[in-house]
Amino acid sequence: MEARFQIKKITVDSELRELQILWADGHLSRFPMEGLRKACPCVFCQGGHENMGKPVDPSIFLERTEHDRLITRISQVGNYAIQIHWNDGHQTGIYRFERLRGMCPVEKGII
Repeated sequence: MEARFQIKKITVDSELRELQILWADGHLSRFPMEGLRKACPCVFCQGGHENMGKPVDPSIFLERTEHDRLITRISQVGNYAIQIHWNDGHQTGIYRFERLRGMCPVEKGII
């Protein structure tokens, strides 16, 4: 697997309300939690199987809601993904490393 898709360190910053991923190639991704929750890749959140795998609109990382979405736990899924557990009880989304890197708001110039 390419270094750009290998995670070196994951940090949940509750104060900044973001998930930070340091990749093996040195890039630091910063994902606002609200946007990351909206980008959940599970079939329920995506609105059905026909919508699975579509690109994430990076503007979701700029949107604010009245919900207080926080990460309560992160589990590694093999060597290819993480599962994020949210304070709203949701935990079925499997975030593949390639998808996370591909929607990085830092690389997209959003934040």
